[in-house]
Amino acid sequence: MAFLDRVNVGFAKLQMTSALGWSDAVYGFGAGIFFVGYFLFEVPSNVLLERVGARRWIARIMITWALVSGAFAFVDVIPWGPLPAWFGLEPTVFGFYALRLLLGMAEAGFFPGIVLYLTYWYPVPRRARSYARFMTAIAIANVLGAPLSGWIMEAFDGQGGWAGWRWLFVLESVPSLLMGFVVWFRLPDGPARARWLTEDEAAVVERDLAADAATVPRQRAETSLRAALTSSVVWRLAFVYFTSAVALYGVNFWMPTIIQELGIASTAYLTVGLLSMVPWGVAGVGMLWWGAHSDRHGERRWHVAGALLCTAAGLLMLMLVDGQIVLSLLALAVVATGVLSAMSTFWSVPTEFLRGTAAAAGIAWINSIGNLGGHFGPDLIGRVRTATGSGQSALLMLAAVAAAGALVTLFTVKPVVVTEKSAI
Repeated sequence: MAFLDRVNVGFAKLQMTSALGWSDAVYGFGAGIFFVGYFLFEVPSNVLLERVGARRWIARIMITWALVSGAFAFVDVIPWGPLPAWFGLEPTVFGFYALRLLLGMAEAGFFPGIVLYLTYWYPVPRRARSYARFMTAIAIANVLGAPLSGWIMEAFDGQGGWAGWRWLFVLESVPSLLMGFVVWFRLPDGPARARWLTEDEAAVVERDLAADAATVPRQRAETSLRAALTSSVVWRLAFVYFTSAVALYGVNFWMPTIIQELGIASTAYLTVGLLSMVPWGVAGVGMLWWGAHSDRHGERRWHVAGALLCTAAGLLMLMLVDGQIVLSLLALAVVATGVLSAMSTFWSVPTEFLRGTAAAAGIAWINSIGNLGGHFGPDLIGRVRTATGSGQSALLMLAAVAAAGALVTLFTVKPVVVTEKSAI
């Protein structure tokens, strides 16, 4: 639901930009500015999650982002007073930027909060699989959300005097709002508070985690906030995640447009949605296999680097196939599989040496710095398309960034092998 509300602007763009008179550069910058708000509030949000509990904080995040997401339906009528003039922007453009920034601020802390939350349940040797299973939600959000978004825009266009893109934002914000209340009442803060575990079962989980923590070499286990934010390894890992985000969001926010330009009719939104299912469906299966393979062999370094190289290869292929629909979908599938496999396996690395407050802050810092790539990827494509009428050069740049992430991974992550010793 988080990812659906984050990226449904990619489908809304097919109607919204022409209706409101925006250029590709305006859309690209607005899509990406989400991650600036995300960056500003990420670390404090995750530290608060550790202090007030996962249930309360995740519920707060979901409810606020749902309300902001629904507000996009009114992007051209919200009164912003003198603010647009102060920034030298047309009011609807300012409204788009402001709401995307607010959406990032509202959602900040959600993803790293879940990454931290999963460390309360899974020892290191099982984390790549748990992260991969959790992150299949990104693929599922696109597999189910793409045709859903296309259908809403076709079926509801003109209903009640509203364009399809307005209905898209309102209808897709409702499930997030409802789920926020479900989380408040149902999500346990940890194994000890899980009503569906017996005391013995909760003790097994806690014992496995304690044994796991005891195996981390003392010199590797960073526990303080300062240690996490000043660690050179944390900064290098943030760069690796940055390269992944550049590729993921650069392609994701523009995928509906890329597919539509393969020869699909300008109003065939459902067709665009159905074709968008293909790359993400392949990616969902691929990332599950990749995470399980990483855990089975206890290897992280080459699994992250190899997935990023796969991403780079897919971007180069997309640049070279010149609009051939089958090959373009294949290239998009390679990109999606590579980048999601890299991102899911990646999170097993920092959680191996960060503990306590350092884990909350370090994970959030890596995610917030890394997710700034979500601003640069879409913005880069938008600017290149506006300047040249084509995004080919941008795809080459994205491929180079992904390859750089692979190289930094190989020089940063030690070739350590972990083995599974869990009792469950």
